Amino acid sequence: MAGGSKKAVVYAIGGNGLITVLKFLAAFATSSASMMNEAVHSLMDTVNQIFLLLGLKQSERPADGLYAFGHGQKKYLWNLWSAIGLFSIGAGLGLAHAWHSWHNLHEVKTGGLVNLFGFQVSSLWISGVVLTIALVVEGYVLMIAAREFSARMKQEGETNPLKFIIEGDDPTLTAVVLEDSVAVLGVILAGTGITLSFITQNAIWDVLFSVVIAVMLAVIAFVLGAVNMRLLTDVRDVDAEAAFAKVADAHREVEKYHDLRSVVVDEAHTVVVAEIELREEALMQGLPERVRRHELGLIENIPDERRGDIAIQEYVTRRAAVQATLERTEEIIDELEGRVRELAPQISHITIEVEGIADDPDFDFDTLSPSNA
Repeated sequence: MAGGSKKAVVYAIGGNGLITVLKFLAAFATSSASMMNEAVHSLMDTVNQIFLLLGLKQSERPADGLYAFGHGQKKYLWNLWSAIGLFSIGAGLGLAHAWHSWHNLHEVKTGGLVNLFGFQVSSLWISGVVLTIALVVEGYVLMIAAREFSARMKQEGETNPLKFIIEGDDPTLTAVVLEDSVAVLGVILAGTGITLSFITQNAIWDVLFSVVIAVMLAVIAFVLGAVNMRLLTDVRDVDAEAAFAKVADAHREVEKYHDLRSVVVDEAHTVVVAEIELREEALMQGLPERVRRHELGLIENIPDERRGDIAIQEYVTRRAAVQATLERTEEIIDELEGRVRELAPQISHITIEVEGIADDPDFDFDTLSPSNA
């Protein structure tokens, strides 16, 4: 999962980095408010995606003395910081620049020639070339991210893209898809504003569309912030809990389970805890043979002259009974864990506590005799 997200992020960094430089050059050359906001937009995209890549790198670190379940949630922190910080800053800068441009409409070029490396070039032509390059590059980057997003949706059995964006467990991929989608839309909006300003010779269109671009950044900051906040608040893994319930209900030696809980560390690691009660008749089955086997193993370690000691014999009997019971209990827990992981491979840690042995309500004590006790 992380491999596909990392590929999308790397492509996004390369594409947006190139486009950022071109947009800033065009913005300074044409004094276009829309182009300047698009340059800020691309700059925020690039820095944000660098943050996403750092988060992915950090999240791959294994568990250690300080992080018992690994560093997986660090990607959500990096995503949250970038979403709230960078996009909020980008939106703020964009709105501030639009406000400044509105008060200085006479400085915004709606056409005419610009001195570019000693050549007189149309400002509209400069904007058009840069936006066309941006549309091609960012469209290609979006296609890479969209393919991974679509494959992930299919893998998860989801058909609603909007629902998957909000409820998906990989905010890094969600961030890249949203950013690249808005980047393509931003190019179209900037081109529309610049074109309308040229046609009408009124720079207000350029300013208005620059405001729309800035507001889009703010919306993206809110959405990505909400997505990452959800995954940083001990969200439960419904699929993992359903897998445990299915296995426990079908297991012939589990009477019931309760206090089933889970927490998502990241999209590839879930922690599950639960308590179970075992069926009495299932645990008792074969117990005498197990106890006898452990008794023989313990007796072998006792010197011959001490084997007739009553106290030692009582110790061996009690110790063998405990070992046999624990052995069977551990086998049941191992069976449960193995089957649950087959259904939900994202589970990295399972803690199952045996609360006790459930009484058999149908057991008839009158049928109990020394021969079968």
